[in-house]
Amino acid sequence: MSSGRGPWRALTTVAAFFGFGLLYVPLLAVAMYSFNTAERGLIWTGFSVRWYIELLADPETSRRAREIREVAVNTLVLGGASTVISTVLGTLLALGMRFPWPSSVSRLLESIVDIPAVAPDITFAAVLVMAFNVLRRVVDHWFEPGMTTMIISHVTFEIAFVTLIVRSRLVAIGPTLSEAAMDLYASPWRHFRRVTLPLLWPAIVGGAMLAFTLSLNDFVISFFTSGPRSVTLPLYVYQSQMRGVRTDLFAISTLLLIGVAASIMILERLTRWRHN
Repeated sequence: MSSGRGPWRALTTVAAFFGFGLLYVPLLAVAMYSFNTAERGLIWTGFSVRWYIELLADPETSRRAREIREVAVNTLVLGGASTVISTVLGTLLALGMRFPWPSSVSRLLESIVDIPAVAPDITFAAVLVMAFNVLRRVVDHWFEPGMTTMIISHVTFEIAFVTLIVRSRLVAIGPTLSEAAMDLYASPWRHFRRVTLPLLWPAIVGGAMLAFTLSLNDFVISFFTSGPRSVTLPLYVYQSQMRGVRTDLFAISTLLLIGVAASIMILERLTRWRHN
């Protein structure tokens, strides 16, 4: 038995290191080149923290710092607002799908939730553009391309992912605890607050983290629904890269990666604390 496990263990170890390499070597390369003295290109000319200093410079005196601050604020506002809205709506939708619907209705709801998660981004973006065009003519000018339309667009596809995560947690929990709480005459609100919500907390946090990450990474839908004053980091990087590889973009990406990693670690600790 032990002789057969040796090659298998070695193979899985090599595969694991290869997978981690594919994930993190490009990120490490970006972080390394963010300390390059060259302003453009991928040729290493020396070590410098110049680009980080420029990013943290006074926006009143540095045009580049002012642009970065504006882009960072837009990105965080878009990600935060869409995450909060999609997490609340996605959780409520998952709870609503738990009701004893007829089988045909249940299958229809599952299909409706799955479509935004699997639909190509370009198709989804084109549909949103047409929808906003109609709403601008029929309803109001609030649907002009800008932060409002971007938040709505991000919420529409983030809800699906939050719902899928929370619903899978509900299926894993099962109806036993809910039935026991109702047998003990717990009110619906008390049952939700003391039984359902604590058990769903890890899934809700996980869904929110995924929604925020999807919002930060999204380019196609943001590109189709953004306005001149609602440029986010992916759009800024794309527009800047069209004029050549800039080293300060590596610094921006590195800071963003550090921020996302720190947020994930904090949320993970909060989830463990809440779960315990």
